[in-house]
Amino acid sequence: MMLSRPGRMLRPAAVVAACTLALAACGSGDAAPAQSEGLGDLTVQLSWIKNAEFAGEFMADSSGYYSDAGFGTVTLNAGPGATENLVASGNADFGLTNAVTVGQVVANEDAPVKIVGTTFQKNPFTILSLADGADIATIDDLKGKKIGVQDGGNGLLFAALLAANGLTEDDVEIVPVQYDPQPLVNGEVDGFLAYVTNESIIVQAQGKEVTNLLFADNGLPFVAESVIATDETIAERPEAVKAFLEAEIKGWTDACADVEEGARLAVEEYGSDQDLDLDKEIQQNTIQCEELINTDETAQNGLFTVSDELLAQNMATFEAAGIDVAQEDVFDLSLLEELLAEKPELKG
Repeated sequence: MMLSRPGRMLRPAAVVAACTLALAACGSGDAAPAQSEGLGDLTVQLSWIKNAEFAGEFMADSSGYYSDAGFGTVTLNAGPGATENLVASGNADFGLTNAVTVGQVVANEDAPVKIVGTTFQKNPFTILSLADGADIATIDDLKGKKIGVQDGGNGLLFAALLAANGLTEDDVEIVPVQYDPQPLVNGEVDGFLAYVTNESIIVQAQGKEVTNLLFADNGLPFVAESVIATDETIAERPEAVKAFLEAEIKGWTDACADVEEGARLAVEEYGSDQDLDLDKEIQQNTIQCEELINTDETAQNGLFTVSDELLAQNMATFEAAGIDVAQEDVFDLSLLEELLAEKPELKG
């Protein structure tokens, strides 16, 4: 069963505030993590269902990297959920989200969370089209086209893509859609706001050749599957942050070295209740490892790092999206830098 993704990248401030008042409704895990020996028990809020998107976390858990780092019982809570609020409230120690969502929540709600490292150097958002249809390969190809865009935050993200490239909503016809890409296959829209690691694969599995217009390559680069922690955790439990990042780096190193095993863990163990397709999960893990996680910069600096150039690109994205926030209010990479200085072998 191939699942298309509901909107979870950008949440309006009102929704975030509502989730703060109703964590049980927004979250998918247990109560706040308890403390045990060492660094205490560990709760991680994932951003999506337990599929290959989290192959690195599954590898880290199954290989004992979290335990080796000093954590007790490990709980990986499936999403989607209000990740920033679940972390800020103490219902999770760490969460996986993306820079634009964090920037928005920090700007609008003054949320006390920061990105301490990132899995995806490139975000996976794309305008998906059929190669034998509209074949939207460039920004200019968007003009005059019907683009399927989901309600809510994804609309803001699409508007930011247009603005970053000197276009407006008058240059396209926005068609409200859900998260199933079938309207694209049926010819109801020319393009579809999607994930290159999810809906793009789903459409290809139907025998359709696709074209992807990646946001990250077209004026809207921002990091995703980023690790967030609270300001309090960063200040008062720096060793826990470094230990978690160490386990994450090891887990993702393994997951990208053996994409099939990472996918198998998703299908047969961690996401066994999701009726996942192994071939699709292998393809997803391959794409994210080869195109989103491992880059020339990570080859030099190490996984989970964010270069100064990439930080600047994220700040430009915030500006394009109308998010008024300072870099230091969203990113704190100091503990990751300390970790890699102490253990340079983690750079691989």
